[in-house]
Amino acid sequence: MTEAICGFWVASATPLATDGSVDAAKLASHAKHLFGKGVDGVVLFGTTGEGTSFNAAERIATIEAMLKAGVAAERIGIGGGFPAITDSIALTRAVLGLGLRHVLLLPPYFDRSVTHEGIEDAFAAIIDGVADDRLRASLYHIPQVSGVAIPTTVAASLRKRYGQVVAGLKDSSGDFKQFQAFRAAAPELAITVGNEPDITRAIAAGGAGTICGMANIAPELVKAMVDGKNVEARMQAAVDVVLKTPSLVATLKAILAAQTGDAGWLRVRPPLRALSDGSAFKRKLDELIAPAIARS
Repeated sequence: MTEAICGFWVASATPLATDGSVDAAKLASHAKHLFGKGVDGVVLFGTTGEGTSFNAAERIATIEAMLKAGVAAERIGIGGGFPAITDSIALTRAVLGLGLRHVLLLPPYFDRSVTHEGIEDAFAAIIDGVADDRLRASLYHIPQVSGVAIPTTVAASLRKRYGQVVAGLKDSSGDFKQFQAFRAAAPELAITVGNEPDITRAIAAGGAGTICGMANIAPELVKAMVDGKNVEARMQAAVDVVLKTPSLVATLKAILAAQTGDAGWLRVRPPLRALSDGSAFKRKLDELIAPAIARS
């Protein structure tokens, strides 16, 4: 089995039913559609998946439904970050029991004054609490959202302490120098990037691949980046279409609704607000994606 997340993975959006619960059938269908576009795996309940809005029981129930729908466990990763360490431990134990191995772990968030030592203590408490060598954890660095960065020294120390149990790190900082710093400090970690315009150069510099949100709506363009095609400018323009809106997640879902003709994709959980229509965003993406794919 794969020891770390590598290649082309999607930070999946989470479709919702009319009552606000996860529409697991639609999520499984979305994953299978993406696999048909060259995607290696999906990470559920990360930032793009509104992860912090779902409790552990909801996440576990969704994984069970995905497995029953025929999505292979080795192609699923899950966001396992909670303010409470005990919740991260309970979720991780549960999904390992279901056959998953890949769990993305956020540093402790809310307390912005936490020390480097405290961050390492929190990760260590989760790993020690789970106490299962099947785990292949990826540290999740997204400080502009979580408010707490993962120091390079902590990443290196955790890899040294726990070996392959700390398998990777997802760098979603959008700062390529930060990616390079992680590579230099912890070269044995499989480091994926979340910033789509950096994918090609990150892989060329020894990165493991990507876990990214744009693949929900433009998998062909992301695949071109993974394959080293010269489409970085088009990708940056496509990313700007989504980022220059009040909510990346709501915009992604609105585009998915326009692409699929399924208005159910518009639904989000509070505090996000749904958009009424994504057709204009879809048209902008179509103008960028089709020429890039044709030339690649």
